[in-house]
Formats: sequence, structure tokens, C-alpha cells
Amino acid sequence: MPLRIGFDLDGVFADMESALVRCATEVFGEAMIERLQERAKEDSADSTAASESESADSAGGTVAENTPPILRIKMTPRQTNRLWRHVETVENFWQDLQEIEPGSLARLATIAAERRWEIIFLTKRPSTAGATAQVQSQKWLEANGFTLPSVFVVQGSRGRIAQALGLDIVVDDRPENCLDVVSDSKARAILVWRDTEGQLPATAQRLGIGVVKSVAECLEILTKVESTARGDVLSRVMRLLGLKESTSM
Repeated sequence: MPLRIGFDLDGVFADMESALVRCATEVFGEAMIERLQERAKEDSADSTAASESESADSAGGTVAENTPPILRIKMTPRQTNRLWRHVETVENFWQDLQEIEPGSLARLATIAAERRWEIIFLTKRPSTAGATAQVQSQKWLEANGFTLPSVFVVQGSRGRIAQALGLDIVVDDRPENCLDVVSDSKARAILVWRDTEGQLPATAQRLGIGVVKSVAECLEILTKVESTARGDVLSRVMRLLGLKESTSM
């Protein structure tokens, strides 16, 4: 049976961060953004996996639930809300993002067609002016080489979504999303971790979360799997990621 794979968009394929930093510069000014970037670097140097989890929990109570985090600038909840209010006014904001790894979506489309993978893109994008976040995302995917994309705008736990959709693998750039997947579903999680200077969450491998440095590396691992039996495929994916099968899965 073909693999059923869920891919996150922002941070995996789409460069949301750069677009948000540009918007933040428009709202707060260049000098303020430079200070916020320095603060983010200092926090990153001192952070631990535990403090990152606590920070995410505390931020979620103040900032709107469907707003993705901004990693390169350290903003207060009030500043974050102000920025997202500005983003909401930008016409078709999600259609103008750049691809992090140019050509990666087109390569995924080719591989998925050859191997009959079933792909769904998961995103937590809030609404902006213009088309809905779902339609903007679909148009962006098609413009970058993935035709007829399926897009699901996430509101709750990605693990529950993965379980409901019967996904085999979920690829994401956020450790907390991967934790949701392994906690609330039978799907395997692959974390795209590009931050070579940041501390990789210590719980990732212990919980059976595979870690790759890029989408290219992720696709290389997935395409090494040649077996057509689903159980064999998933076991081999785990081995290629250097993981043992979790007894909880």
C-alpha cells in the first residue's frame, strides 16, 4: 500500500520567517527589529528543551491559537498580536513566500507520483486579506511545482489529525508538533531541524522522532525504502533515521 504522508508548510517548504521579519520591520522599525533579533539569539544560546516547552505553553495562553511562532525575533505577546493584525491586512500574504529549498516541492511531486504516495499538507496559517489561507496555500504549492495539492488548515492537535486521516508519517519543523504526532497517533514523526546552533530537544530520539537537516535529506531517506509492504516500509524508515521501533506505537 502507498505511504500516506503529511507535510507541514512553513519552516519545512515555505520561508514564512523572512516574510514576517519584513512585515515586523514595517510595523516596528528596523532599529527595534535588530534589538528583538539580538534578544532571540541570546535566548537561543541559553535555552534548554524544558524551557522551550514552558515558553511555548505560556505564549499559547496570550497569543491567538492559530498564529505560528516567530523564531528569529523575540517579541512580547502584545507585539506578536500587533504584527499578526498587520499581516491579516496583507493581500494574499501566503502566496508570496519563497521556497526554503528551491525545487523541493517539485521533487516531492515527482517522487509521490512515481511511488503513488498520498500527500496532504498541514498548516496553521491564519486568515489574511484576499483568498482563504487554504486557497492561498494551494496556489502557492501549484506555483512551486506541486499540482492538485490537498491542504488542511490545522486548528487542533496534529497527532489527532494524523490519527483521523490514517497518516503513516508526518514531517514538521516544530518539536512540539512532532510530540503531538507521536503522542496522539500511530504515525511516525520526522523533525526538519535546520538550526545547527540551536539545541536539539533531548526527547526527540527517546520518543522515536526522526531528525533530518533538510527536506532533501528527508526525501532521500524515504526514497531508499523499496518494500511495498507498509509495515516493512515504516520499520525501514525508522532504521534509516537511526531509531528503534517504539513500544508505544
